[in-house]
Amino acid sequence: MNFENRKNSEKEKEIQKNKEKKNDSILKRNQNNLKDLIAPAGIDATNTNHLEIISNKSRFARSAIVSTIPRTCTFPEFLRSMYTFGDINVSVYIKPINESTSQAELNRQINQLESERIVAVDRGDINRERILAQKRAETEELRDSIAAGFNKLFDSSIVCTLFAYSLDELDKQTELLASEMSKTSIGIKPAWAMQEEAFKSNLPFLENKLKISHTFDRGSMATVFPFFNSEVGHENGIPLGFNRQTGLPILFDNFSPSLTNYNMVVFGKSGAGKGVTIKTLTSRSSVLMGIESLALDAEGEYGVVAEALGGINVVISPNSKTVINLFDIEPETLKDEITGKERTVLNVENKVEDVTQALLTMARGSTRSTEVNELTKQIIAESVAEEYAANGINNNINSLYSKKSANNSDLDFLGHQKKPMPTIGSWYRRLLKKAKENRNEDYRFHYSYLVKVMRQYVRELDGQMAYFDGQSTFELLDGVPFINLDISQLEERFARPLAQQILLSWIWEKYVKKNSEDKTKAAKKRVLVDEAWMLLPYPEAVDFLNTMARRARKRNVSLAVISQKFQDFYEKAEVQAVLTSSDTKLFLAQDKSEIEYLKEVFKLSEGEAGFLVTCLKGEGLLKVGSDTAILQITPTKKEFEFVETNLNKLVEMRKK
Repeated sequence: MNFENRKNSEKEKEIQKNKEKKNDSILKRNQNNLKDLIAPAGIDATNTNHLEIISNKSRFARSAIVSTIPRTCTFPEFLRSMYTFGDINVSVYIKPINESTSQAELNRQINQLESERIVAVDRGDINRERILAQKRAETEELRDSIAAGFNKLFDSSIVCTLFAYSLDELDKQTELLASEMSKTSIGIKPAWAMQEEAFKSNLPFLENKLKISHTFDRGSMATVFPFFNSEVGHENGIPLGFNRQTGLPILFDNFSPSLTNYNMVVFGKSGAGKGVTIKTLTSRSSVLMGIESLALDAEGEYGVVAEALGGINVVISPNSKTVINLFDIEPETLKDEITGKERTVLNVENKVEDVTQALLTMARGSTRSTEVNELTKQIIAESVAEEYAANGINNNINSLYSKKSANNSDLDFLGHQKKPMPTIGSWYRRLLKKAKENRNEDYRFHYSYLVKVMRQYVRELDGQMAYFDGQSTFELLDGVPFINLDISQLEERFARPLAQQILLSWIWEKYVKKNSEDKTKAAKKRVLVDEAWMLLPYPEAVDFLNTMARRARKRNVSLAVISQKFQDFYEKAEVQAVLTSSDTKLFLAQDKSEIEYLKEVFKLSEGEAGFLVTCLKGEGLLKVGSDTAILQITPTKKEFEFVETNLNKLVEMRKK
């Protein structure tokens, strides 16, 4: 190819390239970008009270602003009616006010209120004087709380935009929204002659083009936040109540395979409805799901449930003939995780530890004496182990049984007769003997201490707290829908927490361990620990509660811990396993003092926290796994007869 031909060829290539580039630019110019795809054909903003969004099917929009609000916003989600009102967008702009500005403005308000109050006094207007004095006191309280760092002020602007396909429909929706919001003393008004600015403020550009705002403190600001909501609906659950926001029934099954564990915690202040909630849950799950329940009843509330369900109510008191033997031990069936085969074992070492822990709590007493230490524990553990050995009880299952008696009394289904178990009384006699034989100076004080303080638990010495000394007088039978262990007649300060610990150990032996680790064979059981806060001052009791929480799922058992003040649990790091091992949390009405602790531990939103401070009896926040819902429990008329503890409400209900 000569030079001229090569030159012509390169020129042709360049011409072709320019043609392609030109065509490409034409194509690009004709392509729709993202804005073109989502934007309407146009917006007519010529009207002063609405916009027309021009598209294939035009819509009309009217923006409004929240013009008036209650002086104090203490009720949860006070804008919920707006958030859920049909075809609507809502934007809330929040700007913190610095402390110095807040203080200056509040001081100005205080001075103004005081001036107005003085004028009212001069005029003899007693009612206005009283109102102004109250307002001044509230303003001073707010100022002081901000100065102390407990509160903060915010400027908030709230804008909403309604949409409709006709002006008539838009007018109707505007009136309905205004009427709905007025029920909570909230006033809204159309953004007259500011429709375009208000509409833009409601677009996701994070730019507020309106300057109308309201001042909120931290507590009131919490009520503005929308509540995160989801549904709780397990396939085989019981109707526990209704989702207060959606009106849909909440079907709850804390044995659902979707949950990592079956445990639950329930927190609520006195009068929040803990008893009603738990009784409703228990009775419905018994009837509809066949779940067996056992209540450790600290307040004497659950006996009526046991009666209604055809269960058993056992009262443990200084005057009752019922005896629970701390030393009772039972075999348990374990499932090999590899082979799947089951084997029955007896673990005396574990039982010695459980009994030792309970006796340590007894030794510490209500004063939680610091004289009890590791040497004390060693002495107790040695004598407990010797008691089992003296009765011939070891890790061989057959050691629990004696040979057949002549009259074949007290035989189990295999024809075995259970040996009498050691008791607190027999252990104390052994302790006395060992104390007399002791030559170790390091042990002398601890023997002396134990001999002195443990007398009160021994029946033959007429001990005041000897109701756990002796052979057990009844068994925890399988298949019973509800068993109630009532300890409400015991002294509250120490006797009841001690009973809780001893009974938890006994329940584990007699009730939980009976369940197979094979879920196809195991019954569904629930253990209710009412007023669990009583256990918290006693480290051995807390330790056993933690252990039970961790081990319950393996036995197809749900541990339900019910208590009042969450702060008690927050301040007790040793009890955290109970919280982390509970996939279900139910929070009923809370005192304001509890909220910050709950927010920190359970990552509650501001809206959720605000709701818990103001919700009514029977309402609560239910968290099941990753789902959250506002629960409202309404017992049926029949259920009300045995779940309600308020006598006045019972009388009122019976009249209807």
